[in-house]
Formats: sequence, C-alpha cells, structure tokens
Amino acid sequence: MSTPKIYHEQTCAEVTIAGVDEVGRGALCGIVVAAAAILPKSAIAQCAAWGIKDSKKLSASQRERLVPQIQQIAIAYQIGVASVAEIDELNILQASLLAMRRAIDGLAVPPELCLVDGNQPIPALDLPQQTLINGEDRSISIAAASILAKVWRDRAMTELSLIYPQYQLAKNKGYGTAAHLLAIAKCGITTAHRQSFSPCRDRRMLT
Repeated sequence: MSTPKIYHEQTCAEVTIAGVDEVGRGALCGIVVAAAAILPKSAIAQCAAWGIKDSKKLSASQRERLVPQIQQIAIAYQIGVASVAEIDELNILQASLLAMRRAIDGLAVPPELCLVDGNQPIPALDLPQQTLINGEDRSISIAAASILAKVWRDRAMTELSLIYPQYQLAKNKGYGTAAHLLAIAKCGITTAHRQSFSPCRDRRMLT
C-alpha cells in the first residue's frame, strides 16, 4: 500500500508558506536555478488535480503547460540563480542554497515559513524554514517551485545551445550524457562549464 501524500500547506492554515526547490545541481554546464512559490491554501487541491508534482516525474510538455497555470494562481513566485562562477567558487551545494535564498528574497509577498526541499537549511535566511527530504512529493508548493525552476533553466540551456551547438545542450541540459562528455573531450570546455566538476577540470577552454 502506497504512502499518501502529505500536504504540509494544509496543516498550517494561518501561515503563509513558500515552497522552495532548485534544479541543475548535477549538471556539468550552466547555472543552478531555484524557485520559490506561494500558493493559496484554497488552491492546493486544485493544483493537485492539475497534476502538479515533482518536475522530474513530468514530461517537458506537461511542465510547460503547468507553468502559466502556476503563475496565474500563485500569490507570489520568484526565480533565483547562482552563476557558474559562484558554483566554482562556493561549491555546488552552497551555490544551490544561495540561489534558493535569492528566490525567497525576491518574493513580492514575504512568507512566514519556507518549506525547503532536501535536508540542508538555507544559511542566513531571516525566516523560519523547514527542510523536507523528497519535498516535491510531500508539498504541492515545493512541487510547483520545482516545475518553475526546471522550465526556466531548461529554456536558458536551450538558448545557450545556440551559442555552443556542439555540446547538444538543448537536449542534455548540461548534464553529463555520453555525447556531452565526448564533446568536452574533443572540443574542451566553455565559460559556461563548471570547472570545479571533475569531467571539466583541467580541460582546454574554448577561445
């Protein structure tokens, strides 16, 4: 028997909750992107009915369809980004947490509680927060944030692929597929690659 979903938003009816998630931690190329989303308590059931869930469990077309629905119904939402330079300087975990904090800081409506996917609290966040392992499966707000972040980053990587077509970034979104690794071995890396990641380290930089 499967475990039922836990919608934490419904257990805190008087609290404004932001779900927070990030995408792109494991990629070899490109920024890491986070999103924060505040959904109305009255819309949680509707969002579930739309099929809002962990972005990894949705097709690209499903995610694209859900983005305008989330944006329309949300009380507030925001994207936060950490650059490749910040990833290389701070490490990917700290850069991911930085992107999350930027997303929260940019919300037009300040939340009273942040539900953060994973087990790492966000440093220097001047708000109450609760980490949730597998948060996309336990919170509709986190799931909505995961969709917003995923679509935003995928679009950015597709645009980057126009500059560097040899790496097939529109297809692999910067992750270490066999074709991407072969292109790195053959062509070297770009300024959009993460030099702190071992497949990119010590590779020739394109001029």
